[in-house]
Amino acid sequence: MSLKDKLMQDLKSAMKEKNKIKKSVITLIRSAIKQYEVDNRTEINDEGIIELIAKQLKQRKDALEEFKKGNRLDLVEEAKKEIEILLSYLPKQLSEEEVRTIVKETIEELGVQGPKEMGKVMGVLMPKLKGKADGKLVSKIVKELL
Repeated sequence: MSLKDKLMQDLKSAMKEKNKIKKSVITLIRSAIKQYEVDNRTEINDEGIIELIAKQLKQRKDALEEFKKGNRLDLVEEAKKEIEILLSYLPKQLSEEEVRTIVKETIEELGVQGPKEMGKVMGVLMPKLKGKADGKLVSKIVKELL
């Protein structure tokens, strides 16, 4: 089953269960998919959908930090639930140790020396880790290891 079909099926079940948060998150994902397809005049594949969901996830995580700063506990809880739902559609997220191992291997593979070549490392890493790890985490680990 494609991710698009799974989203449609989950939307129907969320509506039947009257789960407002899940319904709204899935609706947002589906509208992002529709927007992408209209803009690019092409049908999006599962990999593209994962990218869109990862983008939505990043937005929610950023918003969560802002809500915490603003002491808006009601919005913090809602954002956490939305993040949980978005994560369910992404591939299993790698742990920090798994990311660290992949970064070390890539640095050794490329024979990179020093922080000036961080762009080269990130260019090779991000396609490998797309949707599986947060870009901020990857960037932080690359900086540490270089």
